[in-house]
Amino acid sequence: MEKQVLESSEERTFQYQDSLPSLPVPPLDESLSKYLDAVKPFLNQEEYQRTENIVKRFENGIGKELHQKLLERAKMRRNWLEDWWLNVAYLDLRISTQIHCNMGGPGPYIEHCWPPKEGTQIDRACVNIWHTVKYWDLLRAEKVAIERSGNTVLDMNQFRMLFCTCKIPGVIRDSIGTYFKTEAEGECPSHLIVLCRGRVFAFDAVHEGSILTPPEIFRQLTYIQKRCHSEPDGPGLAALTSNERTKWAELREYLIHLDPKNLTLLEKIQRSLFVVCLDDSSPHATPEDYTELTRLGLTGDPTVRWGDKSYNSIFFSNGTCSAFCDHSPFDAMALITMLSYAEKKIIENEGKWKGSDNVRDIPWPEELVFTVDPKIINEIGRTKELYYKKVSDLQLVSYAFTSFGKALIRKSKLHPDTFVQLALQLAYYKCHGRPGCCYETAMTRRFYHGRTETIRPCTVEAVEWCKSMLDPSDSTYQQLQLMRKAFAKHNKMRKECENGKGFDRHLLGLLLIAQEQGLPVPELYGDKAFTASGGGGNFVLSTSLTGYTRFSGSALPMVQHGYGFFYSIRDDRIVTSCSSWKSCPETDAEVLCRTLFQCFHDMLQLTVTAQL
Repeated sequence: MEKQVLESSEERTFQYQDSLPSLPVPPLDESLSKYLDAVKPFLNQEEYQRTENIVKRFENGIGKELHQKLLERAKMRRNWLEDWWLNVAYLDLRISTQIHCNMGGPGPYIEHCWPPKEGTQIDRACVNIWHTVKYWDLLRAEKVAIERSGNTVLDMNQFRMLFCTCKIPGVIRDSIGTYFKTEAEGECPSHLIVLCRGRVFAFDAVHEGSILTPPEIFRQLTYIQKRCHSEPDGPGLAALTSNERTKWAELREYLIHLDPKNLTLLEKIQRSLFVVCLDDSSPHATPEDYTELTRLGLTGDPTVRWGDKSYNSIFFSNGTCSAFCDHSPFDAMALITMLSYAEKKIIENEGKWKGSDNVRDIPWPEELVFTVDPKIINEIGRTKELYYKKVSDLQLVSYAFTSFGKALIRKSKLHPDTFVQLALQLAYYKCHGRPGCCYETAMTRRFYHGRTETIRPCTVEAVEWCKSMLDPSDSTYQQLQLMRKAFAKHNKMRKECENGKGFDRHLLGLLLIAQEQGLPVPELYGDKAFTASGGGGNFVLSTSLTGYTRFSGSALPMVQHGYGFFYSIRDDRIVTSCSSWKSCPETDAEVLCRTLFQCFHDMLQLTVTAQL
């Protein structure tokens, strides 16, 4: 009896979903005054005056009306933004989302259990897969711990999309197929997809009610690998997912018309737990330099990635690994929680399987053989050519700054995330001689189905401090005072954004209401200030903290002349990943990253000098 009481008093992963607060709509005047403050660094006095007048007209006119309509919408929904955001940020995009929107990151195993070593690919893959499937099992039983910020419960909905989820291309808008169910909800698909040398295989990760052990997974993967290495390569159909969306949607329709069996196979991929990618590359990787591993994880061989799948687990031939995900169903933190769980278990077991070597008589993997014709074969070739042309233009570096990390920054009584963001503002200013409009992700998961809000780190205070740092006549004391002001401003903005008091999503909501009502686009959105400060997806610096774990991630720049910048902060180091386009003459990811590392030193020096 006692045990039952104990078990029933344990929290279930999704138990508070229904009691989370709805996403609020902030007051219009507050959002507009925050917006005005955010555009200041990019305008001269005259331009600012003009923008201020536009904002006033908006606030007293059409803006007021739109805001009322938004409030009406929010009364009817627990999250007024959710559907809109999914469509506008992801599903309506027609570019190649695999290249421009997917996120990925290297496994940190090279730092402990698994240094790069040829011949370990399958060994390590089966241990990693096993721990990941165990996590799926915990999630089905609702035994994954509820995440909190302080004492506040966070929304766990994104965790449902880690498995059995896939984006499906549409001619004008994509959709998301999600087939995950908890044990209480019913049956859930339990098969894995394996991509290897242009071929597609599937096998069930569960046999007679119990999860395949690493030796059993080893048997399945070895079978697939032996066949792929001794027989001709497959057509590489997976490459088609890297197309522009409408093109991929049309090709998918064509495939289905070619043979209805193709639809069954596509659905099998969509429904699968996740995709295992056996990649023949051997990326160089060290704890200080993750560049090649990150680059290949994000933009490697498109025939062994299913770009629309919510999770691709990539294993390279030298035993290194990487994650690659469609960004639409979840944000990076849900993924990192899962990856950190697997890493913790792998470390506990020293990277080995310590259970039984017994292998049951399980069915061999089946190959998913698509019916293709010369048109599809040609399209695969054309797609690969376009893909490699695009990704060869990518400059990406991923380095660890190892002089210090969170411990020393906290000792200086500074917030580690703000420390990195302000250093990035300074580095951009040094490299480009002007302020860089910047997007930093804030998490709004304390609200029902909350995802993100934009923090805009390029504040008036940050720019004043940057100018002071570059002015040799300014005293250390002045620089420190200005830095403290910039820190305080950033910390205040982060808190507001996390509490649903940002302004970017609010402004987006007002614009979308206007569009839905068939009204003309308000002049606020056509104003130069709107775009110059980053609005409408024009941020030159697209950034995100991937947390305080060993996992770091990466994504590509938002604009042609911009940077993608992602970082994880550990006790003794800051691991950064920075991307830019080679074809843009004014950006250089390597130079920005090196400058940033110098700025880290300069900032710490400033606080140390102050303490003397």
